[in-house]
Amino acid sequence: MRISVPATSANLGPGFDTLGLAISLHNQVTIRPSKFHSVSLRGEGSNNPVLKDNNMFIAIFNDFYHNLSRKKRHFRFEFTNEVPLSRGLGSSSAVIVSAIASAYAIEGIKLDKQKLLNLALAYENHPDNITPAVMGGFNVATVQDNEVRFIRKTLPKSLKAIVVIPNRPISTQLARKALPFKYSKEDTIFNISHSSLLTAAFMTENWDMLRTASLDKVHQKYRMKQMPELFDVQKTALKHGALMSTLSGSGSTLFSMCLREDCQRIESELKKRFPHFKVLSRNFDNDGVRVED
Repeated sequence: MRISVPATSANLGPGFDTLGLAISLHNQVTIRPSKFHSVSLRGEGSNNPVLKDNNMFIAIFNDFYHNLSRKKRHFRFEFTNEVPLSRGLGSSSAVIVSAIASAYAIEGIKLDKQKLLNLALAYENHPDNITPAVMGGFNVATVQDNEVRFIRKTLPKSLKAIVVIPNRPISTQLARKALPFKYSKEDTIFNISHSSLLTAAFMTENWDMLRTASLDKVHQKYRMKQMPELFDVQKTALKHGALMSTLSGSGSTLFSMCLREDCQRIESELKKRFPHFKVLSRNFDNDGVRVED
């Protein structure tokens, strides 16, 4: 059985803990019955031996599998990771979603995506990453009565994602501590209006509105100060034609969206200007989590 989950970019500027979309960078795990428990790891994180012994996927998978089956079985887990760790591209959400989906799939129990979302909420209390990881596309999400309520939009093939991934992380805990304890009425209204405008722009495919709509006064500048080069990355992307450019989650990745015909030019400029960072262009993922027998 093979399970695949896409990377995600959350917040998208003003949509703090609310907006997110899925990008075609995937974590895959293949699970096989085995006489003994074993783990192999390729790609992102493969040089970190701790991940084999202290694997969040296996811990969550075992919790659900034992509750569902009441059996003792051994498996071989083969991980192939494309989603960078601790870079603001939803690596934790990918692990959580794939682990829960795997446990149900191994037992042959059908799990609809809404229930999967609600189960994942116990491990990730903000819906901005887990929702696109499960559903794919662009999502507006909130939590009410311990359930994720969301609206989803398929992203067209005319758009591309460009991610600039620094060679070091920004700690999520430190990134949250960097935020102000209080916000002014003006900044709060600014973000509500821009988040609303950004959502409307996605839903109506008014891509020319994204640059204005993606402005933020709640979190980006405070977090990006921990890695000031990100301000230059953002300016470079916008200068060369990106429709929008925002900090991905709490960082350190910077996410940009562009029209397909502009992608190569923007990607080349970013690679030339920031050779010490990884620059990748990808399509958007409209499928979310996938399970294949």
